[in-house]
Amino acid sequence: MIKYSLFILLFFILTFQNVKSQSALDSTQLNKELFSLDEALKSPDKVYRLNLSNQKLELSDTILSKFTNLQYLSLKNDHLTQVPAGIGYLKNLKVLDLSGNDFELLPSNFNNLTNLQELFLNDEKNFNLEQSISILSTLPSLKILHIENDGLKSLPPNMYKLNRLESLYLNNNQFKAIPMELKGLKNLKYLDVHDNPSLLPPDLQEFDFGFKIRL
Repeated sequence: MIKYSLFILLFFILTFQNVKSQSALDSTQLNKELFSLDEALKSPDKVYRLNLSNQKLELSDTILSKFTNLQYLSLKNDHLTQVPAGIGYLKNLKVLDLSGNDFELLPSNFNNLTNLQELFLNDEKNFNLEQSISILSTLPSLKILHIENDGLKSLPPNMYKLNRLESLYLNNNQFKAIPMELKGLKNLKYLDVHDNPSLLPPDLQEFDFGFKIRL
């Protein structure tokens, strides 16, 4: 009976150690960020964070479809005139940085990114926000949107469609007042509008949107 109890105890100890070791490995793998496409393609299914910023790359649909578990992708400052349509294959993507490129619109299959939570569209002088809202509004998990330093003077009238947003970053634009279109964003909790050089302080008696503002 004692030997049996010791066996059971040893079994649970080894099982616990194995689970703990596996958990640590998973955490390390999830946080590991790769900066080389060639390196990432060696084991694409094990890549969770891929940073291809400041690189001129041809990202075909075939290449992107290999990264089935990718959660973070940066294509910042890659001189993209079009967003690769293959991005639609990245069903597990949570954070995407497309800042500093030259595209005007998002691809039609962008709405496949059902797990996307945070999107960076900073430094996009050619980006057509109004036409892209119809696609952005279909993303069920999108909570954080960055449209900083895009030369914006106003927000489009259909901005209310992004009613799942909780944080919106409009800093370093050309706003003269807090955009009234934001009243339609019922779930917004945080707005960043600092470094808009012509922005006047809001009239707090009329400006009761219910979210925190960084001026």
